Amino acid sequence: MWSGPSVSLNVDVGFDPLNREPGDGLGGHFEREAGHSVTETMERTMIAVKSDGIQRGLIGQIITRFEHRGFKLIGMKMVKPTEDMAKQHYIDLKDKPFYAGLCKFTSAGPFVAMCWEGQNIVKISRDMLGETNPADSKPGTIRGDLCVQVGRNIIHGSDSLETAKKEVALWFKAEELVDWKSCAEPFLYE
Repeated sequence: MWSGPSVSLNVDVGFDPLNREPGDGLGGHFEREAGHSVTETMERTMIAVKSDGIQRGLIGQIITRFEHRGFKLIGMKMVKPTEDMAKQHYIDLKDKPFYAGLCKFTSAGPFVAMCWEGQNIVKISRDMLGETNPADSKPGTIRGDLCVQVGRNIIHGSDSLETAKKEVALWFKAEELVDWKSCAEPFLYE
């Protein structure tokens, strides 16, 4: 049992040592003024846990990986997509032979849509996910550690800033994204 002096710590969670302004409320790329005329580039991306990941109880592990990397969750909801929503989401794959099956699978169960924010998040999150085919994914990636087959690769991530902006707008209304200041930012970014 501790017998030393007591210590009081006052923490203002609204304190932002870099005095930043909020972003534009949507996905993709935006800039924030970061004190002393230093401009940093922040990005937003769409990450989704598909129904196979939800059924396997992997939502928490996936969120933890993004939080541990230092990214900020600004929107999250569980939905049951319609087949039309799935078709819109995967519209860039419409000419692929697996498109119809992918849309049917996506609309068959729950889907956890998330919007994450951070520097270079689109590229870094794609690296974190691993290859689309888990057999080609390296250990340490989400798919390399948690998946076996391409048709059940548990997670989706935007593949570009343009795609991120479209996907975030598809799954979230602007008012569903919470622009908040993390007290960890000065420990993540110069």
